Amino acid sequence: MIRKCAIDDVRTIIEIINDAAKAYRGVIPDDRWQEPYMSEPYLTAELDDGVVFQGFTDVGDRLLGVIGVQDKVDVFLIRHAYVRTLARRQGIGGQLLDHVTQDIDKPFLVGTWKAAIWAISFYEKHGFKDVGQQETERLLKTYWSIPTRQIETSVVLADNRWRAR
Repeated sequence: MIRKCAIDDVRTIIEIINDAAKAYRGVIPDDRWQEPYMSEPYLTAELDDGVVFQGFTDVGDRLLGVIGVQDKVDVFLIRHAYVRTLARRQGIGGQLLDHVTQDIDKPFLVGTWKAAIWAISFYEKHGFKDVGQQETERLLKTYWSIPTRQIETSVVLADNRWRAR
């Protein structure tokens, strides 16, 4: 089942993100890795900035995966999408992505690490396409608040609605 996450889910969201983000260690540039990958103050700031999380739960209402989206007036950003290591490759990420993108007319953009080939492949499998380096830089500077070094090491993918504009 997919449900909107509540404030009392914050610790579980952090647990899921940090578990799944272990895949980045040794893959993304060392100067971009931090431990923990997601801290409670950082997630709280994301929530305060309008990121809304949906979660995929098992029959016992245990969160197995989360996706966080942010409305930026003319686009939606997929800010976070993570599935617990033990629940990967079961279609949970795809169900979460489909859930948040259905019935929305605005385009969706997602930024991820250039080195996270598995993440890029996941989004491409779901119809997203790399916008190219120049557009990536422009979009990251327009819609995200991230350091220059992260811009240099990231890629933006866009859905069909973005490309149809």
